[in-house]
Amino acid sequence: MAAVPAVMRAVQLVGHGGLDRLVYRADVPTPVPASGEVLIDVHACGMNNTDVWVREGAYGTETDPASVSTWRRGRSTLTFPRVQGADTVGVIAAVGDGVPASRIGERVIVDFSIYHRPEGDDSLADIDYIGHGRDGGYAEYTTVPAENAYEVTADIDDAELATFCCAYLTAEQMLDRARLARGERVLVTGASGGVGSAVVQLARVRGAVPYAVTSAGKEAALREIGAQGVVLRDAPDLVAEVARVVDGPVDVVADLVAGPMFNDLLRILRPEGRYTTAGAIGGPVVSLDLRTVYLKQLELHGSSQGTRTAFRRLVRYIADGDVRPLLDRTFRLSQIHDAQRAFLAKSYVGKLVVVPDRHWERVGAPHAVA
Repeated sequence: MAAVPAVMRAVQLVGHGGLDRLVYRADVPTPVPASGEVLIDVHACGMNNTDVWVREGAYGTETDPASVSTWRRGRSTLTFPRVQGADTVGVIAAVGDGVPASRIGERVIVDFSIYHRPEGDDSLADIDYIGHGRDGGYAEYTTVPAENAYEVTADIDDAELATFCCAYLTAEQMLDRARLARGERVLVTGASGGVGSAVVQLARVRGAVPYAVTSAGKEAALREIGAQGVVLRDAPDLVAEVARVVDGPVDVVADLVAGPMFNDLLRILRPEGRYTTAGAIGGPVVSLDLRTVYLKQLELHGSSQGTRTAFRRLVRYIADGDVRPLLDRTFRLSQIHDAQRAFLAKSYVGKLVVVPDRHWERVGAPHAVA
């Protein structure tokens, strides 16, 4: 392994606000792994909605949804400057005390969750994540607990591997919460995004039948990854259009959009159906007729991140080829502003990934779009 430099290039979030709050620097001290940790030479890091919402302070509070607040709402562990980036893929370059030196050189994918409960306790009541409570992967190097770094030997390149971490774990947890079973029908909103496209694939892994809600022009891509049918989100009557497209009752709604369509999604569910959400890109404050909930005996599930058990399952899916990466394009780490503009435009299917400039020719360039 090459010598680890004393300083590195990284993107630091220096406060809440616009893109100017993301600063690319070349003089950030390289972290040193503490006891039980590993140092990762970052090769690629995927982008997620939480990167933007944390930068903007867009999470609100339980009493004021418009106030500036970060993830965890009122009990934040975020301090500035912070290196964001949850979807880290790279090679272990050094280890802290208590970690076998034999791990140096492993290619790893990082479980981004910071668990505050012991192994075997899958409660997510008190959880944080890498890129928020501690520095993440928008840098040349990062440190993580050794138990969070999983070796991956599958024949998939680094940029593609970085599409899985956050999106697929979040999706798997959504389906766990909703108990999606073989043969059931699930309607997926925001299906072209990272989490939505993961839900479509992971539903198929379970033997369930996914239907996608998306914008025009993305129908073929979603059918290719497993959507049984596609509903356009701007249909004049969403309930009627779903009834036309879906062959039978909808057992589960996996919602990442919310906003004005929220109450229609509950109307679409069959009696005793289950609603699960891990995002609200269409608007987090919704109109709800509680009579729909109690007269139809519905279950509503909120979901965020996932358990150690679910992440290990995901690593197995990757190794077995049960899920495929949906990498739209890559950006240099120094192009973080351009990357986030493209992310916000939502004109892609799957994921966007940033690559440290020093790894660009090998990892990022083959996936770049001119």
